Amino acid sequence: MSLNRRALLALSSVACWPGLVRAQSTWPARPLRIIVPFPPAGTTDILARALAPELQKALGQPVVIDNRPGAGGNTGSADVAHATDGHTLVMGTVGTHAINASLYPKVPYDPVKDFAPVSLVAAVPNVLVMNPQRAQYYGVNSVADLVRAAKANPGKMNMSSSGNGTSIHLAGELFKTLTGTYMVHFPYRGSGPALIDLMGGNMDLMFDNLPSALPHIRSGKLKAIAVTSAKRSEALPDLPTIAESGVPELRTYEASSWFGLLAPSTQPADQVALLQREVAKALATPVLKERLAAQGAVPGGGTSVAFAALIASETAKWAKVVKASGAKVD
Repeated sequence: MSLNRRALLALSSVACWPGLVRAQSTWPARPLRIIVPFPPAGTTDILARALAPELQKALGQPVVIDNRPGAGGNTGSADVAHATDGHTLVMGTVGTHAINASLYPKVPYDPVKDFAPVSLVAAVPNVLVMNPQRAQYYGVNSVADLVRAAKANPGKMNMSSSGNGTSIHLAGELFKTLTGTYMVHFPYRGSGPALIDLMGGNMDLMFDNLPSALPHIRSGKLKAIAVTSAKRSEALPDLPTIAESGVPELRTYEASSWFGLLAPSTQPADQVALLQREVAKALATPVLKERLAAQGAVPGGGTSVAFAALIASETAKWAKVVKASGAKVD
């Protein structure tokens, strides 16, 4: 048999097995890893763990959550920016991809150039919560009460957050700037540790993401004062917004958080497109829609282009807040 005839037979045999060709080029080829740049129990972690099982079913590979907290989300985000294995993603936030670049003198990644936005996963309001005993001590039952108490006790009230530069931190800084109040900021390594100290009475208040605070509000361990979004949350429909408080300085107040999936900028476009489609399908399933609604989150699922535009607009917005507040992280 000639060499040419052998080659033709070999090609014919491969053509008869298209599944084999597809299998060799299928992505993902091994487990996917979603890095959460914050500790467990915070909203970023909650959303990643809600999405992972749906992506796992759709993609046919395990989806592993890897918590890598530190530096307001910079540590874990940098790990993804520099990843080269083709199977590492990040659950980014308004902090890691719109605030930190203005807040930190040096960020170990470029939030635009080093990432390929996949899709917005969810948008959530923050909620102003207080330790119930501390709220009683200061006589706070409303936003107006809090403003009065903070002005009467400058520097005595303290405000915890999930870390410097997070939306939780900046929501508080925006509040302080608009009202001319001074509360001491204590950054933690994630919402979970911050909430523990808040419920334990070591902290007075926090502008936490609604999903992580909601169980403790419902159990009575935290006192909800108001939500930070422009509209009331369906999860707490009777709770007013900060803008509805009647405090003139706060009539334009709005500070919501968002969370989205991103890949390294080196990720092939077809793989990013596949991820976007599967995220959108997952977020449209009744199971995940109900799960997110119960957490007070509004599902995303839009295009990568729309997510990139959101990141750009939010970066400009929060740069102004950082500048006006004077907030800095060394």
